[in-house]
Amino acid sequence: MSVIEVNHLTKYYGKSRGINDVSFKVEEGEIFGFIGPNGAGKSTTIRLLLGLIYPTSGSASIFGKDCIAFGPEIRKDIGYLPSEVFYYDRMKVKDLLNYSASFYPGDHKARMHELSELMGLELERKIEDLSYGNRKKVGIVQGLLHRPKLLFLDEPTSGLDPLMQRKFFDLIRDENRRGVTVFFSSHILGEVQRLCNRVAIIKEGRIIKIDDIRTLQKDNYKKVQVAGEIEASCFDLPGVTNLEHSDGLVRFLYNGDINVVMRRIAENTVADVTIEEPSLEEIFMHYYE
Repeated sequence: MSVIEVNHLTKYYGKSRGINDVSFKVEEGEIFGFIGPNGAGKSTTIRLLLGLIYPTSGSASIFGKDCIAFGPEIRKDIGYLPSEVFYYDRMKVKDLLNYSASFYPGDHKARMHELSELMGLELERKIEDLSYGNRKKVGIVQGLLHRPKLLFLDEPTSGLDPLMQRKFFDLIRDENRRGVTVFFSSHILGEVQRLCNRVAIIKEGRIIKIDDIRTLQKDNYKKVQVAGEIEASCFDLPGVTNLEHSDGLVRFLYNGDINVVMRRIAENTVADVTIEEPSLEEIFMHYYE
């Protein structure tokens, strides 16, 4: 079942581009990565899905219901951590979280205390006394305290120290194991690589690639490094990109039949050959170039 279904979604701010003709699906129970640099359209897409802004054209549904027509109903089962968090400064953390919990049926106090302890969040402190990282922790607890079925995370780790980032990732994996579908938007590719099942790459408001991470790394590309007295032009082949030659090393990404490259290597005298999976970042930069 598709928890999120987006069809030709477009948003313009006057004459300025937000996103253009975006289509994708997110299946129930997956962690879906949404990657691109700042300004690519990640936050605009999330705000459209949450019904916070209206599309110029196209449509989107969550849980099989239109995001605009059924927005209030849908949002009861959604958790959202925005990239920037803003709160009432003079409120205590516990009062803010209790206020947030009041929008959802049931008693969420135990869950609030469980998450706050896990994230090292002091409930008695005022919002105005918190660092940016601690305000982000408030957002994490707020987004999860009502046990949502779908979780939107927009640049979630900014402001968190490395130890807290690890705790956060463990928490998201635990939620996912309990059946929560996660939409994870980030420009930090290592995070997406560690956490997500599938990934969409967005560039200048358009989706340019959707695939599972293993396929992106294994089936489509190999990272090749050849050492020895060999000319870079030797590898001027279809499927070769990012070709570099320095200090006796030839490096490139290759998309195609690896036997073609191996035969070309065998025609030369080489000192060493390394063939490995590229990082998601190297694949990402290839699409952006």
